[in-house]
Amino acid sequence: MNPSLKALGRIPSGLFVLTARRGDAETGMLASWVQQCSFDPPRVSVALKRGRELTEWLTDGAAFVVNILGEGQKEFVAHFGKGFSAGEPAFEGVALERSAAGLPVLAAAHAHLACRVVSRCPAGDHDLVIAEVTDGRVHSDGRPYLHVRKSGAHY
Repeated sequence: MNPSLKALGRIPSGLFVLTARRGDAETGMLASWVQQCSFDPPRVSVALKRGRELTEWLTDGAAFVVNILGEGQKEFVAHFGKGFSAGEPAFEGVALERSAAGLPVLAAAHAHLACRVVSRCPAGDHDLVIAEVTDGRVHSDGRPYLHVRKSGAHY
């Protein structure tokens, strides 16, 4: 393996479940490339692989939720890591709350951030979404889930 790709994979990240609603449809997906990128106004950046259904939903002004997973919440990694096809129910067996805007929030998540897309741009094989944080809270004590990949060439 290329040594630089091995080193790139060592950049730590959290594990997150992005949730969104479009019309009557709702979905969620596992994400690892989420990062705070501004204090004022509070904003996050999210890198999403092109071709994922949720990537198409997050156009300018779209609302979504970043559910921050807690240490050891592997059940969410397994559930949301498989991905969902269009129209497939993403939240069967998952306890939800609703954000002020009516978006799905994982009730058992460590924390969540309600966000609104302010811009996006291509970033190689991903799209970089910049979103303003509009609301959020910490749901439980403990630590967020930390993830380190073995390679910078794949998830």
